[in-house]
Amino acid sequence: MASYDYDESGNMALYFIVTILFMVLVPVTLSSLFSSNPKDTIKSGCECGPCVEQRKRIQKQEKGSLLHPNFTKKGVFMIVGWTAFALLSYKLSGAAIDTKIYDPFEILGLKTGVTEKEIKSHFKKLSKQFHPDKVKLTGNDTIESAASKFVEITKAYKSLTDETIRKNFEDYGHPDGRQTVTMGIALPRWIVEAQNNIWVLGVYGLLFGLSLPALVGRWWFGSRQKTKDGINAQTAAAFFKSLNENSGVEDIIDTLSKAVEWQHVERKGADKELKELDAAIESKIDERWKELKSLTEGQGDASNGRWRALVLLYAHLLRIPIHDSSLQKAQADVLLRTPSLLNALMNISLSRNWFFPTVGVMHLQAYLAQALSPDNENATYAQLPGINQEDIKSLPGDVDSLDDFVHDLEGKGDSRLTDVKKAVERWGRLEIVDKSFNVIGERIVTPSALVFLVFKLRLTPPASASQSNGATHVESVDSTRANNKKDDEFLNSPKDAEDLPNAADASGWAHAPYWPARRRPGWWIVLADAKSNRLVVPPMKITDIPFSNPARQRNYRSYKLRFQAPPAVGLFTWRIHLVSDTFLGEDVVQDITLKTEDVSALNVDEQGTEDEISDPEEDTLAGQMAAMRGGSVKKHVEESEDESSTEDEDEGEETDSSSDSD
Repeated sequence: MASYDYDESGNMALYFIVTILFMVLVPVTLSSLFSSNPKDTIKSGCECGPCVEQRKRIQKQEKGSLLHPNFTKKGVFMIVGWTAFALLSYKLSGAAIDTKIYDPFEILGLKTGVTEKEIKSHFKKLSKQFHPDKVKLTGNDTIESAASKFVEITKAYKSLTDETIRKNFEDYGHPDGRQTVTMGIALPRWIVEAQNNIWVLGVYGLLFGLSLPALVGRWWFGSRQKTKDGINAQTAAAFFKSLNENSGVEDIIDTLSKAVEWQHVERKGADKELKELDAAIESKIDERWKELKSLTEGQGDASNGRWRALVLLYAHLLRIPIHDSSLQKAQADVLLRTPSLLNALMNISLSRNWFFPTVGVMHLQAYLAQALSPDNENATYAQLPGINQEDIKSLPGDVDSLDDFVHDLEGKGDSRLTDVKKAVERWGRLEIVDKSFNVIGERIVTPSALVFLVFKLRLTPPASASQSNGATHVESVDSTRANNKKDDEFLNSPKDAEDLPNAADASGWAHAPYWPARRRPGWWIVLADAKSNRLVVPPMKITDIPFSNPARQRNYRSYKLRFQAPPAVGLFTWRIHLVSDTFLGEDVVQDITLKTEDVSALNVDEQGTEDEISDPEEDTLAGQMAAMRGGSVKKHVEESEDESSTEDEDEGEETDSSSDSD
């Protein structure tokens, strides 16, 4: 029979809690310490004044201050968890642990190995000392405690001298024989007492009857309200209806204004400044703004949220300063929501294989990154730090590149020249070193083959790109062989981008002083059909393109785009678009032609040999089964009567001649 030992001291429960905390906190802490956060690994970036100030401001917001520390949920969990672990461990370190094993020698005060005579002699002395009739009580001693002590001494003596009791001790570890099983429960006794049942059941009901179903229901219905892109299902439906194959950047902004997510934008205070922003925007784009506001009307409180989001979005695109801190925070929230919404719009466009909306979404990302309106005709120069529309309008007519723009500032001795040069140095104009179609193991592209479009790309500062045009770099024979070997290894690897030999060669943080977060520049590789304006293959986004460095043996980075070749033989002329998601006016557009050839163009060794298996004859069982399946069979040729008679005559002549010879 088992008896239950309740944890009145709470030690067993503490051991359980400490173990669970340790098992959870250790992996969470290790993942936080050794996680590869790109924000920590990227050290380089645009060093112009506005970008440096923006990164400092963002870093300060991320770290917080002493009075207002910025803790993440994960950080708070680790702090609270390790604090609880330390306190519970300290409490357990002073807890008494009862691990006493029954030892008759210890009870009698004897050493192991003494003789039976010595045991009896010592027991007599103890009997005189602890017998209830002879013991002298002192202090807090009672008759009951003295009697208990005498019984304990007697059991210890008999376990060493009496054969039956000694056998019990040897077999079960106790002179009384088999003991009842004691089960420890890591709960105090009051939990199972009758008078507390109602409270215990109430707590269980709250936890498992209300809280747990509420959490599961919230998760379930919340996940159903969102698409796989992480946006609201109603937003996705509105996007799907509004987007069409000819949608441009402004049309995409119209579609973006219908997002349900704008209803959750911060609405506290600053209504006066918000109305002033509305008026300022209307003074700049007038009819266009009235048209946009009409899209958000007629939906009550929801339209108010969309209107606020639209005001904050266009205040950013038109670079209208905001002074209220709550509005600044709300504007940052609006801008940081746009990438997921634009990603959903792009996926809708890709599902329909549309080219114009896809590129429009990419361009809108760059407009948002540089805080420029899509109708800005001088967006390239307006991206530079400190340059405004008045500066651009006053430019001489012969300025048609960033290089010319920098020279013009040098000639004027402009104080903004230093920041402009720093921005241009890390700007990065994309350069295609080489591009080619490849099929693994074949020298030509055959219909429906798996094709790899391999790009070799690098970045050059816009001002230096014009100076380097026409310059050629002659590779040595060893360098060419090494590069060819790496090209083959990359083509056969599962990676879409070649490994960077040195992380410092990456493009770093982009020049985007108006964007409310650190931004890594990216480019989209788009392969489209120029005639039908349809995508040939879904675009691929690439990052960390290295800057040109002639000292490197491999002065580029390779990327590959895989797709299936057309099923027909012929020439297919497509257009490559390399679109930046951060910089405006830096798109690269080139034509490329894919030639698919018939397999017969390969030689015998390349084609491979096939075993020739003749078709079964029509009058055989195999031929009949093949005919039933629709397969080809060999026709049976019947012999004519003349041929058969001739053969009979020949056989007769042969018989006669043979008989004559006999």
